[in-house]
Amino acid sequence: MHNHLPDIKNNFSEWYNEVIYKAQLVDHSPVRGTMVVMPYGTAIWEQIQNVLDKQIKETGHRNALFPLFIPKSFLEKEKEHVAGFSPEFAVVTHAGGKDLEEPLIVRPTSETIIHHMFSRWIKSWRDLPLKINQWCSVVRWEMRPRPFLRTTEFFWQEGHTAHATEKEALEEVDLMVLEYQKLIEGFLAIPIIMGKKTEKEKFPGAVMTKTFEGIMPDGKALQMGTSHYLSQNFAHAFDMKFQDKEGNLSYPYLTSWGVTTRLIGAMVMMHGDQKGLIIPPKIAPIQVVIIPIIKKNANEAEIMDYAKKLHQELKNQNILCHLDEDQHNTPGTKFYHWELRGVPLRIEIGAQECEKNTLTCVNRVNNEKQIISRSDAAKNIDFLLKNIQELLFSQAKKREKELLGTTKTLNDFIEIIENNRSAKTNWCGKSSCEEKLKEHKASIRCIVADAVQSNNCFVCNEKSNHEIIAARAY
Repeated sequence: MHNHLPDIKNNFSEWYNEVIYKAQLVDHSPVRGTMVVMPYGTAIWEQIQNVLDKQIKETGHRNALFPLFIPKSFLEKEKEHVAGFSPEFAVVTHAGGKDLEEPLIVRPTSETIIHHMFSRWIKSWRDLPLKINQWCSVVRWEMRPRPFLRTTEFFWQEGHTAHATEKEALEEVDLMVLEYQKLIEGFLAIPIIMGKKTEKEKFPGAVMTKTFEGIMPDGKALQMGTSHYLSQNFAHAFDMKFQDKEGNLSYPYLTSWGVTTRLIGAMVMMHGDQKGLIIPPKIAPIQVVIIPIIKKNANEAEIMDYAKKLHQELKNQNILCHLDEDQHNTPGTKFYHWELRGVPLRIEIGAQECEKNTLTCVNRVNNEKQIISRSDAAKNIDFLLKNIQELLFSQAKKREKELLGTTKTLNDFIEIIENNRSAKTNWCGKSSCEEKLKEHKASIRCIVADAVQSNNCFVCNEKSNHEIIAARAY
């Protein structure tokens, strides 16, 4: 009895598409390009939310909720912003039985409506910094949807801040990148490469976009999230002025930053295997599954009692644990079920375990079996979960190293890309050289360092100014 998933090595994309449905993270939606996130998928998102929401609040931001509809004129106030999003807009022109005087855009992102409110709220330097975050969904009309990676409607958090000085705003941009790194590396066990976007790739209306990219097992890069320095562009557009300490009228410096449900897709791709998902313990909605194994002539009541007591004890120690009491399925069927869903640790309890006062623990990552003593269960299980978390990160880090080739020439770059890897290389900064990558369905994912003079541009061979990561991307 197998899950019959497509071969992960040769059909990575098909494997991804099937595993997210079979593991019941998502289901098909009747609206093209959108997804229904099922309870198990939502439970993972809630775990991510809980961690990040705490970080956001601890760094002095507060949550608010803003409208879903944005007047079309708001988006037109910032020219680059509207140009960057216009093909993706969903527009409401008719409501309440009549045509609207002004069309409304279903939010693709909330800079404009939040900045409209900021201009009402910020009057003096005492009102700054203003640091707001919201959890919501946004709509961007997507031509090639893939659940979690690209959908017409997706779920995210978006932070928006206003500062009295440029220095503070730039510090905010960096602060949030580091907070995201803590979440993604520390909890999702995904190594990331941090840098900034090129002019061509940055957020519409931003002066600078910082990004963090993950290299997926198929060698493609995935943008995991971004943090933008908006400077005063939107402040001017929305007439956002305040009286500074000297009594002069000034415009605040603005930032915005966000991560989305794409993090779930990243986690699926980064850690999954032929049996299905593997969810890092720190983010798993179920960290441990207990499976009673009742053979013929076994004392069922004794085994169930032993399992239930363990279940309660682990719950009391804040270990997220599930006791599978299903009478209809065989233990083998249950193993496959929970392996597919990526539960990091399985505990098997049969007559032998009861007799010897032990637990049989099976690690989802490498299938290793360990017999541990029942008496110090919670402590030992906690230790096993920590090991699984570290193992997932070190495996991912090792693979990242293998998938990142270094190149000095365009020919080498093409070879690296064709072999399903990403490339670290040097770039002169000219857009003509950046455009060249399009021919190979690749792009500059991020600039990891500036003023790197020692090497030449991999396209034109002139002096290089930037060290970059270039790859095909999701």
